[in-house]
Amino acid sequence: MNHFFALVIKFIIGIIAYAIALDLFFQATWVDIVTFSLLMTAVTYLLGDRILLPRLGNVNALIVDFVLSYLIVWIFGSVLLNSYVQIAWGSIISAVILVIGEAVVHRLLLSAYDAKETNGENFSRRFAYDMEIGKERDPLK
Repeated sequence: MNHFFALVIKFIIGIIAYAIALDLFFQATWVDIVTFSLLMTAVTYLLGDRILLPRLGNVNALIVDFVLSYLIVWIFGSVLLNSYVQIAWGSIISAVILVIGEAVVHRLLLSAYDAKETNGENFSRRFAYDMEIGKERDPLK
């Protein structure tokens, strides 16, 4: 799967999620919605899709995407939209919508990663600090 196509899908899902969650509760401007969508697309793609998804799997990447989406919208939304407590509901709604969309994107990306592995482009799904410990049974032979 083309990475540009994945970014476009994530951006569109972000615009839909933030238009529903932020525009209904706060009458957010389109600039705010596009800004949140761009920020979340970049952060979740780099951290969730490129680093965590191939190594830890779909469920863990979805959990990280949910937490990132919730925290970023809650922190930046409380500053930009001048509401601290009520933004939590908008954050939860947008995070749930984003995670549902991310599940589709992750399936597409995982199928692309599996296709690369069958073509001979293997990569390690583990982090670089793994080590192997062994003990020789008979060191004299």
